[in-house]
Amino acid sequence: MPPVPSPGSHGQPTEQSSSTSPSGADARTRRTPDRAAKVRFRRAITLMVMTLVLPGSAQLVAGNRKVGRIALRIWFALLAVGLGLLLLSLVWHGFAFRVGASPFLLEVLKTMMMLVAIGWALLFIDAWRLGEPLTLLKDQRLAVVGINGMLCFTVAGTLLFGAHQVGVYRDFVVTVFGNGAASDAHHGRYNVLLLGGDSGAGRWGLRPDSMTVASIDEETGKTVLVGLPRNLENFRFAPGSVMDEQFPDGFDCEGCYLNGVSTWAGDNKELFGSSKTPGVDATIMAIEGITGLEINYWAMVNLQGFKDLVDAVGGVTLTVRAPIPVGGLGSDVTGYIKPGTRKLNGHDALWFARAREGSDDYSRMARQKCVMNALLTQVSPQRAVRNFGDIAKATSGMIETNLPRSELAPFAELALKAKSQKMSTVSIVPPVINTADPDLPKIRSMVEKAIAKSEGRPATKAGKKKQQVQTGGSLGTRDGGYAANASDDLSAAC
Repeated sequence: MPPVPSPGSHGQPTEQSSSTSPSGADARTRRTPDRAAKVRFRRAITLMVMTLVLPGSAQLVAGNRKVGRIALRIWFALLAVGLGLLLLSLVWHGFAFRVGASPFLLEVLKTMMMLVAIGWALLFIDAWRLGEPLTLLKDQRLAVVGINGMLCFTVAGTLLFGAHQVGVYRDFVVTVFGNGAASDAHHGRYNVLLLGGDSGAGRWGLRPDSMTVASIDEETGKTVLVGLPRNLENFRFAPGSVMDEQFPDGFDCEGCYLNGVSTWAGDNKELFGSSKTPGVDATIMAIEGITGLEINYWAMVNLQGFKDLVDAVGGVTLTVRAPIPVGGLGSDVTGYIKPGTRKLNGHDALWFARAREGSDDYSRMARQKCVMNALLTQVSPQRAVRNFGDIAKATSGMIETNLPRSELAPFAELALKAKSQKMSTVSIVPPVINTADPDLPKIRSMVEKAIAKSEGRPATKAGKKKQQVQTGGSLGTRDGGYAANASDDLSAAC
């Protein structure tokens, strides 16, 4: 006799039990692998993040503990050294410059960055292995590979790029600066002769296009720019120099100008012994005889390469007071730089500094000083660091100097001090000086007074109301003088 169901049940409990129990077990079975996969995925991601934050910690927790301990010790040692160097730089501002002037230390830094990049990349790869990617779901494996690759590329790539930049800078230091002997300051000042020359065929260093002495206070960085016109005649050389022996009565031959001294010396190299730069040596003898200043160092700037430097720093902002022609005086004028305060690229900044069409040499000298001032005051250390690869590349092809590497750090410190100082100028130009028959005692007196004023009394702003007339893009006139050629505050005169 079949069993009789209990009243009210009608067999439903038995049917419900037989239908729901298997499905609940299946759901639990499905949830268990999903939950395990998520745990494995989170573990894989965590190991990579640990490697990013504390290289070696992933190995210490889930892998080869010996490798992890070594990596962590190296990491903490690097952090301690980095923090110590940072504190030292804050206390001793010249420390970073000392490192930057040492090819050996730069090579050590480059090598360390490369080794850290390789080691960190290997730790990321090992962290990926420890995450057991083959046990992950397909989408999770792809995500882990993508994240690991991004972290590895970002960290190692950044370090390798930094090592490359350090290498570029080291090559620049080695290429441009030599191992010559340092020169002591004269009466508390360093006098650096800045020469601008064309880079045309056979012209490098032959006929300087511009000549300026930067007289820099060795303590404060206060700078006086002494501008000399290239067409100066009938001047004397430094007493007892080779050129003084050849021209005891002065450089008074027909067509003999200041910028022709280097050409004469180049044609008579035997008089200068083993010197590789007889033209510069002779020019220094002339500058010292004219100004009474003893020159410590010199730098020859290739004016064609100058535009690459301006482009490397992102341009310079200058006040263009009149349309400046691009070209002219032997070539066609191809355009004009429009008036106004604007940021100029390297091409336009070069023509702003050297254009003579529609102006004169003395207006051009004033514009050149404005460009020098803009480069000094507008290029911040942060911008220089960001672009120093491009700057080094541009500069190594545009400059030749006898400044030794040992003096790089002191001069870099002086440059930072000079940024916060007003720059003064004095120029050996009409109407004060007759360039065809210069009064040398008067010139030396002008230079001495300009230096004394920069060291003593606070500078007063230039660019007075009477100088509102402009000629050739510079405030002033040839007969009345140009503001930027004789100023206590070059920024105001520009």
